[in-house]
Amino acid sequence: MQQVGSKAILAGAQVIDPRALPARIREPRRRLRNNVGRTWVLHRRRVVRIAAAVMALVAAGVLYQVRTPILDGATALRDVGLGQLGHTSFAIGEISITGQSLASEQSIFDALGVEPHISSVSFDAEAARQRIAELPAVKTVSIRKIYPGDVSVTILEKVPVARWRVDGVTFVVDAEGEQIGEDHGAYGELPLVVGDGAADDALVMIRALEQYPRLQDGLVALSRIADRRWDLIYDTGLRVQLPELGVAQALHRLDGYQSDYQLLDRDVTQIDLRVASIVAVRPTQSEEEDEDK
Repeated sequence: MQQVGSKAILAGAQVIDPRALPARIREPRRRLRNNVGRTWVLHRRRVVRIAAAVMALVAAGVLYQVRTPILDGATALRDVGLGQLGHTSFAIGEISITGQSLASEQSIFDALGVEPHISSVSFDAEAARQRIAELPAVKTVSIRKIYPGDVSVTILEKVPVARWRVDGVTFVVDAEGEQIGEDHGAYGELPLVVGDGAADDALVMIRALEQYPRLQDGLVALSRIADRRWDLIYDTGLRVQLPELGVAQALHRLDGYQSDYQLLDRDVTQIDLRVASIVAVRPTQSEEEDEDK
């Protein structure tokens, strides 16, 4: 290999001012690429953070614009999901009702408002409780959902204090005189009151009679007369007429006559106590006396 000395290289060289050399022509695209590359190398982390912030702002703006369709879609999915639950393991299958005697199971079930295929998740227990509480015989009610698909209803009914017969129908009434159900023979031990307005004042009269056990022997009904006063009706057909005022005193006098003279066991059809100072009785008339009249 032949070596060429520096003198040989410089033999044809010319001295030129560097400023006279032509400048390199760079294309704009190449310049932009170079600037981007330099920026990426020098400020990579900052660029990534700025880009992420911009993307987050853009995504938030997009979500805000489509918020209504998204909410509508979520609601629809929820409804579909609940409907599917109603058809599967969360469908209400068994309803237990306890504590009722006057209120019928059918009336309670109707007030529950359980429709076919409804799920225990979507069943509104509080609304159902309020509807059942409006039934005449119900004092309090509690409803418990037992997942996945059972409902328990516990009833506490009002206490009946008397039977009220009106227009051929016998109702059971509470202490307020409110009808809480019909008597179908299960409450025969309760006092029977008859007449218009009898239910309203029944409890007062029943409590007054409780002080005199002798007067309750053979008593079959309390009859309200013109919504003003009471008559006692016994199984022998005897009728005791009580005053409008001073009932307690009249009962005390009657109890004394029964204790001393067994007046209620005598052959009389009527005892009139409406005048405080007089006890009037009407003897039972024989058939001959009836014919003479």
